[in-house]
Amino acid sequence: MNQASNYSLREEIKEYWSLRAETFDTQPGHEIFSETERAAWHALFERHLGKGDGRRALDLASGTAVISHLMDDLGFAVTGLDWSEAMLEKARAKSKLRGSNIRFLLGDAENTLEPDDSFDVIVTRHLVWTLVDPAAAFAEWFRVLKPGGKLLVVDGDFVSPTWASKLNQAMTSFMQSLGLRKAIEPMPQMKTHHDILARVHFSKGARAEEVTAMLKNAGFEPVVADFDLKQIHKSQKKHISFAKGLERGAQHRYAVCAQKPLNT
Repeated sequence: MNQASNYSLREEIKEYWSLRAETFDTQPGHEIFSETERAAWHALFERHLGKGDGRRALDLASGTAVISHLMDDLGFAVTGLDWSEAMLEKARAKSKLRGSNIRFLLGDAENTLEPDDSFDVIVTRHLVWTLVDPAAAFAEWFRVLKPGGKLLVVDGDFVSPTWASKLNQAMTSFMQSLGLRKAIEPMPQMKTHHDILARVHFSKGARAEEVTAMLKNAGFEPVVADFDLKQIHKSQKKHISFAKGLERGAQHRYAVCAQKPLNT
């Protein structure tokens, strides 16, 4: 992929998420709809990152500040960075309502322009699978982390078929064949989503083993994959359909914690 096509794809991704900003917080898995889920996220972050204690945290692709506020709850001094002004507008409004002191910046998660060794913690949720050049992004995140600092990537393979997605597809086709359900024309937004997905690096799905290997190549050590996200998923399932809950539970989802060595 040449530089021109990279630029075009990156602009398409930026526009896509800007359009999604209006309804982003209405969807389980994006916004948090229960204190049980909030507590589950807090537990995940504390397990890998500890308490904030005023340490500097960078929330990449921060969107409407859902993760930023979770980190703020734990006592981190949070900077949220997103390249969609529409997302940031909502994030700032939520921050004002909550009375938080989160710093929001318009910027590119793959080229932050932040100084070297400036953050104790970097966190991303559902960003890595969209990256055009993850190797370059991981090198950038390594650069802006302080020695001993930690990166926490929460992501998954949302592409590969699972037993649940195959079952749901078969049930839908069966009901349509009986005339019990009408075929639904995909929304233009979903068509755009699939078109973009076909051209990003992880077009076949962002698997934990590949992400882990790439982070090690970028210089992170140790790098640990955590697949115990069941409390988060259990909380989210209460706010989505049974079929969607099955699919979400069967997907390859994980948190990868990577540390920048102290002697860097």
